[in-house]
Amino acid sequence: MSLNATARTPQRAPAAPAREPRRRLEPVTGTPTRRKPKLAYALAALAGAMAIGAAQIGLSLAITQDSFVLAGLSSQQRELDLRTDALQEDLTGLSSPQSLASGAAALGMVVAGSPSYLRLSDGAVFGQGEGAGGTSTIDPNGAGAVSNALLQNAIAQGMTEAEAGEAEATTPPAAELPPAITDGLPSPTTR
Repeated sequence: MSLNATARTPQRAPAAPAREPRRRLEPVTGTPTRRKPKLAYALAALAGAMAIGAAQIGLSLAITQDSFVLAGLSSQQRELDLRTDALQEDLTGLSSPQSLASGAAALGMVVAGSPSYLRLSDGAVFGQGEGAGGTSTIDPNGAGAVSNALLQNAIAQGMTEAEAGEAEATTPPAAELPPAITDGLPSPTTR
């Protein structure tokens, strides 16, 4: 056998990859022309920013005004609460039993004796059936009366300026002394 008989067939070489076309580099000769901004867009943006700013200022002023109104109302409420407390204190003093007894004595009322009852069907009176005597057995302003600071304020407010001036002129300045206990302390009668 010969070497020529076994000759090989030539193999094809692999195909070369396709090359991209080469880019040409050129020097930059000038800048591209820019588009001119439209005036309408600029004005719309400026108007929007001004509207937002005006809205913020308006809301800020409204909130500030409301806070001043709230502060004024809080002050007024505080004054009304103080006045309510003062009037409630005066009412408490004037509705006390001591005040009512003093007012009744000033009007000439006396303490009644034993009670009487009236039967409505026939008009019969049960009990003493007599009116109370002309003098009362209880003196609410007597020596045994305990002073009431709430009544002193009400009495002082009830005086006119002329009466207050006369009372100050006739009364010497009182020294701060404890109350006298010569009549004894009031106590209930026990059996």
